[in-house]
Amino acid sequence: MTAAGAARPLTDHGDRLVVGFCRLLRSVGLEVPASATINFMVALGELGLDDRQRVYWAGRATLVSRPEDLGLYDRVFAAYWLQRSADGVAVEETPPPITLALDIGDDDDDASSPDDADEPDGDVQQVRFSRAEVLTNKDFADCSPEELDELTALMSRLRFTTHRRRSRRQLPAKGGGDRPDLRRTVRWALRHQGEPMKRAFTEKATRPRRLVLVLDVSGSMEPYARALLRFAHAAVVARAKVEVFVLGTRLTRLTKYLASRDPDAAIRRAFPQVKDWAGGTRLGEGIQEFNSEWGIRGMARGGVVVILSDGWDRGDAGLLAAEMKRLHRVTHRLIWVNPLKATPGYAPLAAGMSAALPHVDRFVEGHSYASLEQLAVVLAGDSEAS
Repeated sequence: MTAAGAARPLTDHGDRLVVGFCRLLRSVGLEVPASATINFMVALGELGLDDRQRVYWAGRATLVSRPEDLGLYDRVFAAYWLQRSADGVAVEETPPPITLALDIGDDDDDASSPDDADEPDGDVQQVRFSRAEVLTNKDFADCSPEELDELTALMSRLRFTTHRRRSRRQLPAKGGGDRPDLRRTVRWALRHQGEPMKRAFTEKATRPRRLVLVLDVSGSMEPYARALLRFAHAAVVARAKVEVFVLGTRLTRLTKYLASRDPDAAIRRAFPQVKDWAGGTRLGEGIQEFNSEWGIRGMARGGVVVILSDGWDRGDAGLLAAEMKRLHRVTHRLIWVNPLKATPGYAPLAAGMSAALPHVDRFVEGHSYASLEQLAVVLAGDSEAS
């Protein structure tokens, strides 16, 4: 089931309210693509329409992409949802000048504020952005080599957890548990002359599910592959039970080469093993090999499998669909990370992507450090064992 399918649908009246609100935002100049409208509907399917504060934050998170649009969004929201005066929706004819400043660190002595003589008369609105904030939201394909080095260094800060599964082991429970613990109950009773003053229980233990990362390293993924390989390395060194494969025209297992905690040393060891870097793509054949050699035999069973690819495939789309269906049957979660999903107006029209998408549980972005942070949240899954 996809993420959208997991959300509760809105009523027809709710759908009309959401569509009308998005149309009004577009009419006053905000860029609201169809994908943002869908995300807004999914969010409201979970949150409902009764609490206007939740509606406000759901719309602000999904419909507003630029900080300078926040004021206009607030006015449109107040007029549409709170039934306040619509006069507040009008855009100011002459907005105050905006001065952008970039925080590049405390040690930069050359950075100074502009002279008073250069400042415009009247109100001036100054917006400051830290370099880290700018880089974390920047598309990997637009980053310079130096910026990519900075971003990949940040990946060591990511925290990786994953969905958990119940094991057969029983652990002492602090309160009520699954079954009585007779041994501890008797031990406590012996401290009180044999009277069972307190009962002990046990509960089932949990353990993390295996995480498998399959990274597309074909030519179309080259702007993203290096950063995503660093992401895979961060996952390997952060926790146990992680497997990493790369896929182009062949499938290569890289787990043992990425085991070093030094990211540069790990990449140097792994890179010579990849013979088809920036080459062609045969996703169907690669997933078939993974299923036959590793996945179906046990590596993917009950685990979380993440495929990082743009979905461009030169092979048989029918084979890819069949193998994705086969893989989906044995996994706990099957996640597809596509760097192109963040592109305005993107639609999964590539043959490989459209063939795989029906068999994916989550379809997420992977074009920037911020999107990989969100992916780490998705990988964390539920706090309870599932």
